[in-house]
Amino acid sequence: MTPASRKVAVVGVALADCGRVDDATPYALHAQAARRALADAGLGREVVDGFASAGLGTLAPVEVAEYLGLRPTWVDSTSVGGATWEVMAAHAADAIARGHANAVLLVYGSTARADIKAGRRTGNLSFGARGPMQFEVPYGHTLIAKYAMAARRHMIEHGTTIEQLAEVAVQARANAALNPEAMFRDPITVDDVLDGPMIADPFTKLHCCIRSDGGAAVLLAAEEFVRDCRTAPVWVLGTGEHVSHAAMSEWPDFTVGPAAVSGRLAFERAGVRPEEIDFAEIYDAFTYMTLVTLEDLGFCGKGEGGAFAEKGRLLVRGGELPVNTDGGGLSAQHPGMRGLFLLVEAVRQLRGEAGERQVRGRRDGALPRLGVASATGGWFCSSGTLVLGRD
Repeated sequence: MTPASRKVAVVGVALADCGRVDDATPYALHAQAARRALADAGLGREVVDGFASAGLGTLAPVEVAEYLGLRPTWVDSTSVGGATWEVMAAHAADAIARGHANAVLLVYGSTARADIKAGRRTGNLSFGARGPMQFEVPYGHTLIAKYAMAARRHMIEHGTTIEQLAEVAVQARANAALNPEAMFRDPITVDDVLDGPMIADPFTKLHCCIRSDGGAAVLLAAEEFVRDCRTAPVWVLGTGEHVSHAAMSEWPDFTVGPAAVSGRLAFERAGVRPEEIDFAEIYDAFTYMTLVTLEDLGFCGKGEGGAFAEKGRLLVRGGELPVNTDGGGLSAQHPGMRGLFLLVEAVRQLRGEAGERQVRGRRDGALPRLGVASATGGWFCSSGTLVLGRD
């Protein structure tokens, strides 16, 4: 077996404490998530020879690795916003397949909510008002407004309604109601979404993600480590990544996100089609992100996302394609950069460990065999997509 032919599996996943965490630092959340992921895999810290992290503010992977007691020979600090973790996972899978690493730990921790509560301002400075962005910010082109403009363009071109966008939030909350770890679980209606305070037209408050604290970790390893793990492997079948633009003036079409490229690459490399997927974990900082990513990934045609989201199609219980089965960033948790949480939930679903929110196969009612995790960064600036499967 040559190194380039090694299969790669996710062998451990975990969340740190999430939601309202007032008594922990980001470093402590990194450590908590890392310990839990290693325990989930049943492996010791000594097997980890690769490390990847990124975060809000100034946390550098060299500092976090030292805090965790790691001395990696492979490291990644990719920073492309919310898509960072899917892109990192793709890089890690490539490195493991080629023998450049054996076991790579991806870790994230953030006290985004606690920092705001305490008056500490945090932000991802790589997506701020510097460089090209300085020419847009004076005109109100801040992060939320950019997503709002894109949503409005979709509504104009394809007839998407605000009620259809609201359905995304309603169904995310219904999924969160089945997740004891979700921050918000009380049911909401379309009217609740529409009647909320306006944030950036057309988005009211419930169209926007929550702000939480939290952390997550994912451990990927070469196939020869699988026999030593306490959990069933979840295989990385295909990956794709794409960076499309930074300035809004360089975005050719507000109704097409970079997942149109990353998704196509991931499906092609996995050798599967969208219609074979049992569930999807999609980055949802705003309702429009879910809707347009469903289109970009090929689960419905361009302009059909609004109609697709209607009639409960995204629900864990009874949905044709369960989406954001933990409640997503709209209801479960969103500590600044949520991409790693998508991978944790996808793995739990494929291992049959999701409790009341467990998805069943679209064809036979058994445990799901294929899932996709697709994250978007910036304001549709970047995308990473992974197709995952079980034996």
